[in-house]
Amino acid sequence: MNALLFTALLLSAPLALAQHGAAPRPGVPALQNLAALRTVVEHFLLGQSAGLAGKASVEVRALDPRTSLPACPDPQAFQQPGARAWGNTTVGVRCTAPTAWTVYIQAKVSVQGDYVAAAVPLAQGQPIEQSQLVLMKGDMAAMPNGVVTDMAQAIGRSSTVSLPSGAPLRLDALRSKPVVQQGQLVRVVSSGEGFRVSAEARAIGNAAEGQVVQVRTPAGAIISGIAKAGGLVEVVF
Repeated sequence: MNALLFTALLLSAPLALAQHGAAPRPGVPALQNLAALRTVVEHFLLGQSAGLAGKASVEVRALDPRTSLPACPDPQAFQQPGARAWGNTTVGVRCTAPTAWTVYIQAKVSVQGDYVAAAVPLAQGQPIEQSQLVLMKGDMAAMPNGVVTDMAQAIGRSSTVSLPSGAPLRLDALRSKPVVQQGQLVRVVSSGEGFRVSAEARAIGNAAEGQVVQVRTPAGAIISGIAKAGGLVEVVF
């Protein structure tokens, strides 16, 4: 073995030993095991995705093998505020002692689960029936926010946009069937401590159950209340 090759092997030995968890030579500072950092990120992301519907899997990108960090007894994973813990994402790992450092690691989180899609084209405003829906499997991390995962969330409601067959349904694009419609004669019920009165009025707009709707009394007064099934509008004082 020539002198240059021997010197190169000698200089690279501490890093190789540290990467594989072997004890460093006396006098050589211990280096962080990079594989352990990937494990920290994997456990962090699995915990963050535990509330998602479906089975999560995490793929953590390998760090540059030339990365050299002082050994840390308790590295902590974190994400920036507002960062998504699924799909393609970035996780930071920091050490506070004995030497402070921070490294950022790329990862991809896939969540296989069921979501509700249109089995046939759905027209805007069309009441949705169960026969028009289908359950499909896919990566929930790649789905739009608020994707419907239970058919009961969509049946009887209508889409605010037209949807082609196979398109996933979103909760924020579904509208409940109105229980009060514009121009409808409704019964306004006012209640409070020790009293309850009711009177007729005419609805000014449409409202699903639980939504606020305005009505006009025979005297011309405008009142706001909560729409209820059966053409009721509840005003609570």
